[in-house]
Amino acid sequence: MNKSYSLHKIESVDALTFSPSDYSWFKFGDRYYAKSFAKELFDDFILNHGDIILEQEEVIVLPSPYLSIPTASNFLCYYFKEYLNIFLFNNNRKATIESKIYRNQTYVTDYGNLDFEERIKLISNDTYYLDKEFINDKFCIFVDDIKITGSHEHTINKILNQYNVDGKFLFVYFAELTNKEIHPNIENFFNYFAVKGVEEIIEVVNRADFQYNTRIIKFILNFEENDLNKFLENITFPRREELFALAISNNYHHINEYINNLKTIKSI
Repeated sequence: MNKSYSLHKIESVDALTFSPSDYSWFKFGDRYYAKSFAKELFDDFILNHGDIILEQEEVIVLPSPYLSIPTASNFLCYYFKEYLNIFLFNNNRKATIESKIYRNQTYVTDYGNLDFEERIKLISNDTYYLDKEFINDKFCIFVDDIKITGSHEHTINKILNQYNVDGKFLFVYFAELTNKEIHPNIENFFNYFAVKGVEEIIEVVNRADFQYNTRIIKFILNFEENDLNKFLENITFPRREELFALAISNNYHHINEYINNLKTIKSI
């Protein structure tokens, strides 16, 4: 079994069924929206796939691949898994098991502006690792926030084939671009709908429900000097320390475009 499910279908920018502003804040680290999106996603998902879930002896849940810094969709996956576990508890079933595909990302290009071929070409140099024996012959749910070109799903299936992993695979998305006449750069329309620059970054980092993810850290590391200094002056010292620790954990100090800003962050 290899199936795909999505909650929101994007047919027109003028007829959206979710808030692009909320989605933008979610993509930049506001976990409040990650949790609310996950609840909405789970409620519809279980209506459509509850019977399939209850047929399984074991359910593996995997977020989108990452190395050390989680993606925004990882937090969506985290809360989705929580709701799924409550459902399994209520039906006297074992809780889900979380797994992960490790990804060493090699580029700084803005992925959201690219079409399918460009995305596949860009990520072809990334390296991935998964524990084949852990997920082989299992029922696996791959949770991601949005399906635009299908490159994510294509890449996951390619990895599974390379590792000769068998099993039942279900790809779950909060939203999906179903109108293929719309250019894939609509992804950045959503990503940056509410977050335009340093002012919004300062605002979200200081929110109670904030947590760093890959998108916002890369955004900060691309700041011009004045914006970086303004940002650092308006966040707490623990937030600065956390930013630096996460960035180097993902080896961003080996990316030329990021090194100067990392040195500035470390010196503060």
